Amino acid sequence: MKTKLDIAKNWLPRYTGMEIGEFGDYILITNFRNYLEQFSAQFNCPIKGQDRPMQAVTNQDGLTMINYGMGSPNAATIMDLLTARDPKGVLFLGKCGGLHHSTEIGHFVLPIAAIRGEGTSNDYLPAEVPALPSFKLHKFVSDKLIEYNQDYRTGVVYTTNRRVWEWDQDFKEYLRKIGAISIDMETATVFITGYANHIPRGALLLVSDLPMTPQGVKTQESDLKVNKNFMELHLQIGIESMTEIGRKGEQIKHFVY
Repeated sequence: MKTKLDIAKNWLPRYTGMEIGEFGDYILITNFRNYLEQFSAQFNCPIKGQDRPMQAVTNQDGLTMINYGMGSPNAATIMDLLTARDPKGVLFLGKCGGLHHSTEIGHFVLPIAAIRGEGTSNDYLPAEVPALPSFKLHKFVSDKLIEYNQDYRTGVVYTTNRRVWEWDQDFKEYLRKIGAISIDMETATVFITGYANHIPRGALLLVSDLPMTPQGVKTQESDLKVNKNFMELHLQIGIESMTEIGRKGEQIKHFVY
């Protein structure tokens, strides 16, 4: 295996348990097993890769969903491996912590850009390259949010590899200075690896906690409540957005900037 494509073609089935031909043109990625299970139950289609690092499922419309695990290295890995399929669009359904007073639990964030604080993306492109989504993909998602009467937020997301930072006052002061609307662990990585791999990409984030205050830090109980109240809607908006792109047959072209 001499090329990146050679490796990706071998590793995508190995990591997911799904053959390349079973992946659709449009793909949802997530880091939550319950999202994948909900998708599988909704369309009555089997989850592949139960014994693999990542699991995947494709519905009758040809829309694929992948649970890649957690964190920016895993997000980069799946975006690299998807070059074996050369998808027409990838949408990340993730959760984020709200950093701004205008964000509340249950709000959706459609990021216009992400700050590359995670480090993983530096292995792909120089630090001065901005982490941006594909505008046209986000336009479809935006239209669907409006259709569902959702009051969503736009802004810049800060992506970090750091976990358990909520106690660190110096780090929180830094987050206040940079003016990010939310924080997560994967969005910048998805945007940069998508750009590097010529994959149209986007992210629809659900505000699941408000970590700038002690009472807003995510707990097991609060996360269960968020899933109960908002997971189904989050997933459905992602499904309908990507399905409609496929049905309309519109290209989401990759442009160099």
